[in-house]
Amino acid sequence: MNTTPLGRKAASTPHKTALATPGHALTWAELADQTDRAARCLAVADLGEHRRVAVMAMNSVDTVLAHLAALHSGLSIVPISFHLTAREVAYVLEDSAAGAILCDTTTADVAQEAAELAGGVPVLSWTEDRDPASSWSTLLASGAQAPPLDLGLAPRPNLLYTSGTTGFPKGVERPARLPVTVRDYLEAQVESEDAGTFLAVGPLYHTGPMRAVRRLAGGRPLYVLPAFDAETVLATCARERVTGTLMVPTHFARLLALPAETRAAYDVSHMRVLEHTGAARPVPLKQAMIEWFGPVLVEKYGGTETGTVTSIDSHEWLAHPGSVGRAVAPFEAVVVDDDDQEVGRGVEGRLYFRDTTGRGITFYGDPDKTAAAHLAPNVFTVGDIGVVDADGYVYITGRHSDMVVSGGVNLYPAESEQVLLRHPDVVDVAVIGVPHDSMGEQLKALVVRSGAVTGDELIAYCRANLAHPKCPRSVDFVDTLGRNPMGKINKKELRAPYWPVTA
Repeated sequence: MNTTPLGRKAASTPHKTALATPGHALTWAELADQTDRAARCLAVADLGEHRRVAVMAMNSVDTVLAHLAALHSGLSIVPISFHLTAREVAYVLEDSAAGAILCDTTTADVAQEAAELAGGVPVLSWTEDRDPASSWSTLLASGAQAPPLDLGLAPRPNLLYTSGTTGFPKGVERPARLPVTVRDYLEAQVESEDAGTFLAVGPLYHTGPMRAVRRLAGGRPLYVLPAFDAETVLATCARERVTGTLMVPTHFARLLALPAETRAAYDVSHMRVLEHTGAARPVPLKQAMIEWFGPVLVEKYGGTETGTVTSIDSHEWLAHPGSVGRAVAPFEAVVVDDDDQEVGRGVEGRLYFRDTTGRGITFYGDPDKTAAAHLAPNVFTVGDIGVVDADGYVYITGRHSDMVVSGGVNLYPAESEQVLLRHPDVVDVAVIGVPHDSMGEQLKALVVRSGAVTGDELIAYCRANLAHPKCPRSVDFVDTLGRNPMGKINKKELRAPYWPVTA
């Protein structure tokens, strides 16, 4: 471990805080020791051919340790949302061929049920009273007897799952380009010595917040919040002198909704880089954040399957308000018309990106979805409509898929539609995205019913069968969805009454 960034920090500053959450902190020495112990055990565990381990837990020190241990042992991590139902988790476990699932107190019951549905996947919990022999502390205690880590192994890419229009999530191996050895991968995470403390405010099953764990592996202190609370975030930034974080526009809206005197009470002047991603962000919202925090915002646009494809800092954005930036290497922005012909600058069309490395994107075990995402070899889309201006800056103007982005989370209406159609009083249903002040969009179900079922009953029914974030927040009853003779619905027309007309 002494040859890793964590080991070097443990040797140079053993007593300084490395990782903290409210009420729990580890020094660099403690973090390096516990990471090493857990990594040694995972490295020799029987995790199957693909060497994958699933992690399904709320944000905590132990959750971070699980990710760090897997990273140091070269394993493939399968992060799983703690919002999913047992059946949804079981699908991910089976599809990924994960050799074990790590969980915490809040997710243990769902994880255990899912593991049984998936054929008996081993469950390792940091909940002592469930099974002491399969607890996280037992793993840490036994790690000292395991063989030393082999940092010369080739690291395996994580397998991240993104929802799909078929109702089943699809895996994407990330990062697509890995260094030759685990040691190289860890060294690639090292930042400058004065980088300062990074703050993780989002759940660690998302690709963005997971980047914070890799920063910690490279030797940058990390503070992790269990959930987003606007004033707690500000208080943490001031107290811990936070220099970097990652947010989504929903977080911006909640911060700006605080009373002016509350916002003024906390010093955020230490912030150097505030990255943001997720849903489209209204120009006034981002303008207000720049005025408050200063020109430290850096926007990243892309998807789970692509990583960042465009980026823009605050100075560029102020000169090109509303843009998501210019394409970053190795990507090039491509806009095409309805005939799949490339159009010139300033012309709106379907937005694609060319991967100049020749890789493109690949959905794990799904060649059909992989092919559908590509216009040509290595030219892919994440489903948006856009325009590229004369300076190469990309603007997102809409989506040609039905995907709804709510609070930075991608939601696919087909999933909740399939559940609601199973209700005996539902004749037909279409789920659309409608405006929401803080979330950007939220799901609404348009339902043709045959009985006296209420909207609240349908929402409860959906939530009993699907992860809550994927379920509609409201229901409108209609006489018809206007299906054409081919049975298709024009969702653009269904959405129109709910969206303000813009010039």
